[in-house]
Amino acid sequence: MSRTLGVITIGQAPRDDIAALFASLAPAGTRVVLRGALDGLSDAEVDTLTPENGADTLYTRLRGDGKGGGRDVKISKKAVIARSPATIARLRADGCDAIVYACTGEFPPMEGDEGVLFPSRVLNGLATGLLPRGRLGLLIPLAEQAEKLASKWARPGLEVVAEALAPSADAAEAKAAAERLAAHKPDLVAMDCMSYTPATKEQVKPALGVPALLAITATGRVLREMLD
Repeated sequence: MSRTLGVITIGQAPRDDIAALFASLAPAGTRVVLRGALDGLSDAEVDTLTPENGADTLYTRLRGDGKGGGRDVKISKKAVIARSPATIARLRADGCDAIVYACTGEFPPMEGDEGVLFPSRVLNGLATGLLPRGRLGLLIPLAEQAEKLASKWARPGLEVVAEALAPSADAAEAKAAAERLAAHKPDLVAMDCMSYTPATKEQVKPALGVPALLAITATGRVLREMLD
């Protein structure tokens, strides 16, 4: 039986790179429908959605096809949350059997989000199970997110250290960020952004020397369980 997977990006559609990754992780024949919370907005309108502070900052790439997305932007989390219920509703109208919210940030309950898979919960659950105590390393898109994201991951018995790595960075920049993080001697690393790809993981693994959890593939494997 053919299944349909809905994907919400906090940026814009199309993002053929994200859709292709989820399609490769889903059961064969799964139809992938991707919609963006910022769909319908012009570049000028997107540029007005400026974050209020570090806690309100999200990183995304705007619409793009082929191998990647368009330009990198910082946007207001509050603005994305306000537009998300309508995006979820459109995917439900598309007849999706499962929906994933393709962002590793923490989000409050939103209208119509029952049954929607949030990658932050998948990644956090894996890290908790694999590292009850110790030092968790984070790769994050923006340096100004470090305090907010360290607080998100904090729990008793866990020390959190973070290094910034833009998902659009080249191999040399990825290696340098991994080496900075490795200097903190983490026991496990979580790559805390949906725009990190398997290629990014391959670039950072040699320098890290410890297991690294990639959000998009970890989430994809859970979705496969849901769709099989």
